[in-house]
Amino acid sequence: MFCQFYVQGQVWTMEKEIHVISNGIQKTDQFVKIASEIHPYVTAIHIREKKATAKEVYTIIKAMIAEGIPSGKVVVNDRADVASVVHAQGVQLTYLSLDVQLVKTSFPELRIGKSVHSVQEAIEAEEQGADYLLYGHIFSTSSKPGLTPRGLGSLKQVVKEVKIPVIAIGGIVPKNAKEVLSTGAAGIAVMSLIWEAHSPLEAIKELYSIVNEKRVSNDNQL
Repeated sequence: MFCQFYVQGQVWTMEKEIHVISNGIQKTDQFVKIASEIHPYVTAIHIREKKATAKEVYTIIKAMIAEGIPSGKVVVNDRADVASVVHAQGVQLTYLSLDVQLVKTSFPELRIGKSVHSVQEAIEAEEQGADYLLYGHIFSTSSKPGLTPRGLGSLKQVVKEVKIPVIAIGGIVPKNAKEVLSTGAAGIAVMSLIWEAHSPLEAIKELYSIVNEKRVSNDNQL
């Protein structure tokens, strides 16, 4: 199965998607270094820096671009204005963000993702014009302590009820990635798997190999 979408007037085609979400902990130079290593193996790197100002987010992205990371692989959480200025792939909206329809009207060049947590939210986001959904959390995860995971059954139901791509998030690791994708999900999103790894590069290579069923050698990039 291939996923196809438009970014800044260009067509992007790939197999299952892999999104990496920032956790707001790394210093900019450390984050950019890791991002520059892993970007060949991912669909998107999400800048999810809740405490950062628009100017700080812009500075992070410009540093990424300076290190050779294509702006078309950057997704900015919430700030559609920043995403547009840096020619990012898109913007990830939450329940606190502006409505999808408003953002789509003002920033038609952006690929718009919406974070959802139920079938009803997924249907509503699709009706508003979201290009894809981020759904979770699927499994228990350290980023959601004490919260009951939604599980594979609910993910499968969301996938069934909408036509746009659904990206699964929450507690996904190489050993359960195939299970997740067997629901029909268009891809997966990870956070701690990368940022808490001893070697983020090896972690993303292992995940990529499983998700796209391709062997990645230790000394070759894509």
